[in-house]
Amino acid sequence: MRIHKEGRSTIVVVIMAMVVFLAVIVSFSLYNFWVLALFAILSVLVLLQTFMFFRIPARNILIREDGIIAPADGRVVMIQEVEVNEYLQEKRLQVSIFMNLFNVHVNWYPCSGDVVYYKYHAGDKMVAWHPKSSEKNEHTTLFLKQEKHLIGVRQIAGLIARRVVCKAGTGKQVLQGSELGIIKFGSRVDVLLPLDARVLVKKGQKVWGCETLLAELT
Repeated sequence: MRIHKEGRSTIVVVIMAMVVFLAVIVSFSLYNFWVLALFAILSVLVLLQTFMFFRIPARNILIREDGIIAPADGRVVMIQEVEVNEYLQEKRLQVSIFMNLFNVHVNWYPCSGDVVYYKYHAGDKMVAWHPKSSEKNEHTTLFLKQEKHLIGVRQIAGLIARRVVCKAGTGKQVLQGSELGIIKFGSRVDVLLPLDARVLVKKGQKVWGCETLLAELT
């Protein structure tokens, strides 16, 4: 199992915090067998959860020139038409994937193409499944030019998330299934599709990044 480089400092902080708490417990003689056992169990669980959160899974990338693959692990929480007012001024079909604390938080490009627009937005920290989080929360927005299609992607921070990391940049050429970035601790990814795209997933469905086909382009 590989660990994303963005998680290494967090893992070090978690381990240091555990050492400090243990030192406090021992220094003030606040321990007995049950206190130490509980501390050990909680420490292992927190450390394992941190490793799980920042893991980079091995994936069989689904390559489809006419297809849009899932950019993240999680559950589909929204499929609806929305009005886009950034870069484009038109309606789009939005498919939103919510990632909880137990999901992999690495994100991938849903299709190949050229990054024709990219922007980072600072913002609030409301829950990521809230419809307004796409506009109000800290997020990134990018559009990929894939032949005659424009595909939009948003990385959205959630209530606990405190950092969105994105590797995109205007003018960059990317491959379907290559790494887009990572969002730390609970978040959401929106895919903005043309209205005539054929969506192949349903609301509530669990999807896997790089392996689930979200939609087909006409």
